Amino acid sequence: MDKFIASCVFTRAYPELSERIQQYIRERWQMPVMRCCVENYKVRSFEEEIARESWSVLPHFLPFEKGDRMIYLCHNCSAIFMEQQPDIPIISLWELILQDEAFPYPDHSGMEAGIQDCWRSKENAEEQAAVRQLLGKMNIKAIELAEHHAETDFCGFSLYQPAPPRNLRLAPKRFIENAEGKFEAHTQEEKEKLMHAYVSRQKTKTIVGYCHYCVDGLRLGGAEAFHIAELLFPEK
Repeated sequence: MDKFIASCVFTRAYPELSERIQQYIRERWQMPVMRCCVENYKVRSFEEEIARESWSVLPHFLPFEKGDRMIYLCHNCSAIFMEQQPDIPIISLWELILQDEAFPYPDHSGMEAGIQDCWRSKENAEEQAAVRQLLGKMNIKAIELAEHHAETDFCGFSLYQPAPPRNLRLAPKRFIENAEGKFEAHTQEEKEKLMHAYVSRQKTKTIVGYCHYCVDGLRLGGAEAFHIAELLFPEK
């Protein structure tokens, strides 16, 4: 059975957008939805921060069994899940949407935008390809940034502050072994300078990401940044 993880952090940042995505998942795919990629992580805290009935009625976590598949939109979820449950296959929401022949793609009228790949999933060629296909289907002209696909080293300002302890514990390969020089403390002023410097090097100020941490960093750096989910599931 396929199961979708709505993501606590994504939903906190984009509550209405998350509700639209969850509705799509249920109506189009008849798929169960859960909040989090692990059991019992800040349950009460996120319930207070996401004070919505639609969130409170969701199961916090559902167990996965052999034959199941996890659908994600958060790269923190995917990184943790791959190390905690390596026998359960995962695919991104973006790959799932491409399987929907009736998906109502919005027309963005030839808008040009850079594509921001994410350090947390830099090896995921299937997801990267899916994002580019989706942009094309929305009539968006994709522009590759200088560092893209497996060469990206960007995840917003999240890499310039200490990682949450649970990330280090649950996904040590990603967040310790493969994170040399990352997750060191910086001041807010330093983060802003780093993000502005990064955005200033890009060919376009309009950039589409598919990671909420990346998008937060791009916006802090002055980019006109969109999460691809905002473009796929606009307000009606």
